[in-house]
Amino acid sequence: MIKALELHIDTKWEMLYIKRWLVAPVQTKDGLLQRDRGTPQGGVISPLLANLFLHYAFDVWMSKNYPNTPFERYADDAVCHCRSQQEAEKLQIELSERMEKCKLELHPDKTKIVYCKDDKRRGEYENTNFDFLGFTFQPRLSKSYTGQFFVGFNPAISRKSAKRIRLVMRRWKVQIRSNLSLEELSKAYSRVIRGWVNYYSIFARYKLLELMRYFDRRLERWAKQKFKSLKRRQGRANKWLSAIARKEPHLFPHWQMKYAKLAK
Repeated sequence: MIKALELHIDTKWEMLYIKRWLVAPVQTKDGLLQRDRGTPQGGVISPLLANLFLHYAFDVWMSKNYPNTPFERYADDAVCHCRSQQEAEKLQIELSERMEKCKLELHPDKTKIVYCKDDKRRGEYENTNFDFLGFTFQPRLSKSYTGQFFVGFNPAISRKSAKRIRLVMRRWKVQIRSNLSLEELSKAYSRVIRGWVNYYSIFARYKLLELMRYFDRRLERWAKQKFKSLKRRQGRANKWLSAIARKEPHLFPHWQMKYAKLAK
């Protein structure tokens, strides 16, 4: 780690403080715990140091030893694109040895060889999907610009990401906030929803719209609590909310995805 830092930092006081961070003991309930490796969990410098370390441990190594194998890495997650199973198996072995030399190890469950199955690659293999940056890449039915249907190996929001988003929406407890108006609910939650829409709607936006239906169902429950005419009338609440979404799609970002053109 120090060798990597010295390639980028030539200021003595910066190196002095970083060296202190690297060896600073950890405070526990039983006292100070001395460390000889790693960086503190949650430390502001930890992500930067880890990324710099992996740049030389992985990125540079890949460029030198596998110059014709494209890869993507974000933090400690990486995807390498091999042309054959033999190349992938060879890379996995050598990469494991490389990580061991750098005092690291590949995650035994997350590290796997995946066959990118689609209409052109129709073989049968154990693994045909993987998760990366909140998306699941797997064979999916797609439609070409000419209207033809085909199977492509494409991304969409992962189950893990969708589960996390539903948990956040559940914690909002929108359905019991009948003291607020629809406009006030929009101000309270649109900023977060817009972040989800901007990120997860890049690929397979229909999957995100399916997920956001969970939020709309909670809005319907909110409407039944707020308006006597909708109480215990699920169908009427559904029609009321759909009409509002078509008329005022600007209230929520996922409504804009679905109804913005209709409003114009």
